[in-house]
Amino acid sequence: MNATSEALPSAPGPGPMGVFERYLTVWVLLCIAVGIALGQSVPGVFQSIGRMEVAQVNLPVGLLIWIMVIPMLLKVDFGALGQVRRHWRGIGVTLFVNWAVKPFSMALLAWLFVRQVFASWLPAEQLDGYVAGLILLAAAPCTAMVFVWSRLTGGDPMFTLSQVALNDTIMVFAFAPIVGLLLGLSAITVPWATLLISVLLYIVIPVLLAQLWRRAMLRRGQAAFDAALERIGPLSIAALLLTLVLLFAFQGQAILQQPQVIAMLAVPILIQVIFNAGLAYWLNRQVGERHNIAGPSALIGASNFFELAVAAAISLFGFHSGAALATVVGVLIEVPVMLLVVRVVNRSRGWYGRTRPAA
Repeated sequence: MNATSEALPSAPGPGPMGVFERYLTVWVLLCIAVGIALGQSVPGVFQSIGRMEVAQVNLPVGLLIWIMVIPMLLKVDFGALGQVRRHWRGIGVTLFVNWAVKPFSMALLAWLFVRQVFASWLPAEQLDGYVAGLILLAAAPCTAMVFVWSRLTGGDPMFTLSQVALNDTIMVFAFAPIVGLLLGLSAITVPWATLLISVLLYIVIPVLLAQLWRRAMLRRGQAAFDAALERIGPLSIAALLLTLVLLFAFQGQAILQQPQVIAMLAVPILIQVIFNAGLAYWLNRQVGERHNIAGPSALIGASNFFELAVAAAISLFGFHSGAALATVVGVLIEVPVMLLVVRVVNRSRGWYGRTRPAA
């Protein structure tokens, strides 16, 4: 092993998707059913939970979000930022798609489908909320599941690690301004104080806590760290599912009255995932990057940090809002759509290598 490879930070250890991740869509559908049933049968319980707020932050949801997000952020090694220059073309493509294309294309798609195409079939009082939720969903690139998608496509682990570390660093500073700008352009009132509190609570503090915890665990060795991640991982999914039960308990009546809303909100999400994945994949080929860079670049460019989006939507607009429902639709379709992208990336490997521009 040469000195260069010895200096590289280690890549995350998780392998292929476990049962929770692979069947996330099934669990979400079950949470919809359970949440709606509980919300209709014991509404007083959930009304009490909804009132547990401090500075517009719901305390039970805030705790669940931390349990959800912090274990995922443990996988991020900010030491990998030093490797960014090794794959600067692929990094540049992903940054362009994540921050210059995806939020703005989603805002356009939200306006087109929510305010125009489907407007007459959607509740008029929730149109702004649906647009806001879709913007929140697209404004933060995925953090944890990207490691799984990258591994499934044979992606370069160091590229994936450095790209996620860079995206998370940018997200600390760019999430609030981009969300505020796009909500303002969409004529939606921006609760700036709540938005900044959400960034502090759901990005800055979890990142700091995760990095302190990560360093403490790594002192026991990489094997112990990987084993700890395996044990902690299910907590994230469990917290996510419990949050969804709470959310659908509040949203149940609206969904029972207009169940087609979920299908309509899925349309712009599906289009933006396919568009951004295809754009990143094609651009990497144009600039001469290898397939094991283009694959994870396309997947990072397309996927969303839906846990953060759900948390921010609840904080900004509340459990009953269209924004919260829109972000949950992103959770519902994330895994099947991203698995489709993984399949396309793997099956097109031969095409990618033919007459590819020289690196």
